[in-house]
Amino acid sequence: MSEATTHAVEIWGGRRILFVMAAPAEYGAELQRRIRPLMTGIGPIEAALETGIALQRLQDQGTPPDLLVSLGSAGARHLEQGRVYQASSVSWRDIDASPLGFTKGVTPLVDHPVAVPLAAPLPGIPAARLSTGGNVVSGLGYETIDADMVDMETFAVWRAAHRFAVPLLALRGISDGAEELRQYTDWTALLPTLDRELAMALDHLKRGLEEGTLTV
Repeated sequence: MSEATTHAVEIWGGRRILFVMAAPAEYGAELQRRIRPLMTGIGPIEAALETGIALQRLQDQGTPPDLLVSLGSAGARHLEQGRVYQASSVSWRDIDASPLGFTKGVTPLVDHPVAVPLAAPLPGIPAARLSTGGNVVSGLGYETIDADMVDMETFAVWRAAHRFAVPLLALRGISDGAEELRQYTDWTALLPTLDRELAMALDHLKRGLEEGTLTV
């Protein structure tokens, strides 16, 4: 078990918060000063698995979190690159059982809408619709997705959080999408900027919870 997993829960304003991230590359110096997140690995399967295990462990210990915060990078073709957004909804673009009569984007026999609404309570941080899937989206791939930004984990984290009746706040910084991705550094170039921007968003969250001005 990693140190980040062992010490994943923070207490802000009397609320127990589990922060969830996917990749160490997104966890820069500013975030390291503020949180010790659960690192799940990249993609929806890793995110659902590790988040579910962590939530079960915390529940078994009698210390379940009051809030999950999923944060990291996202791609977007039309949103401002290097800026942080709150996800106002999250969908799962991979799931398609429509040949059997189910609505595309809905897991068969699971009661959730195509776009699951999420709380976006932080003032001054814009909200946008998020799509989760198992692929890296680039170029014309954005034209097939009915959302403002894309990632590979948030819906999976929401699914685990929902299973344990824990609310979710999703914060995503736009790392790429304006240009077609051609190499690894096209994703990582803006991560230091997003580290600072995500850290400032967490400062807003912490202050609001401690002052009692936020309800999440």
